[in-house]
Amino acid sequence: MESQVRGGTRWKRFAVVMVPSVAATAAIGVALAQGALAASFSVSGQQFKVSADKLTGTGFSQYGAYDEGVGGNHAVAVSAFDKATIKNLCQSVVTPNIPLVGTVTLRLEAGDSEDTKKQVKADQLYIDIADLEADATFKDIDIGVAAGTIDKGPGIKSGDHASAGGFAQQANRAVLTDVEQTAWATTAGTFKLSGLHMSLKKGAGEGVECY
Repeated sequence: MESQVRGGTRWKRFAVVMVPSVAATAAIGVALAQGALAASFSVSGQQFKVSADKLTGTGFSQYGAYDEGVGGNHAVAVSAFDKATIKNLCQSVVTPNIPLVGTVTLRLEAGDSEDTKKQVKADQLYIDIADLEADATFKDIDIGVAAGTIDKGPGIKSGDHASAGGFAQQANRAVLTDVEQTAWATTAGTFKLSGLHMSLKKGAGEGVECY
């Protein structure tokens, strides 16, 4: 069974009370490019943007939860994958009001290749999403299962505040194209960024951030 979906999931924005550390995030990006670290991108209670031409994942599940942040709790839809391959990944996070500099955007790009061996690879991938736009195809999908009965994908992430009886869905395989999403956090057991390019750009918005 296959299902195709076009649409978005949106929640009210929450207040930003802290800004990310550009230097620390840059160091993490370099280590990830060298395959040295498991990945955890959680930007001090701040949302960040992620885009991709294509994400192909196996062992997919999605459930509702809330994250605890410095500025309070915020609702998320957690998308989880056993394994994922991502073509042309872009991640951008904005740091506003830096003294004597102004607003700066840190932008990470990787996996811009037609060769799947040179695209971004992730295992045990979790994305805590506030907003998502994509074309999606699911294979062998189960819609409306209880979160506590999920048996595909890596399971509910440790530390997630998710109701066992809450709404969830799962599928053997998911393919998302033309992805644009705003996330609160991304974590993975392993996250390999082939062809990493990292840059700092003044300002924010279109042409500076990922979208």
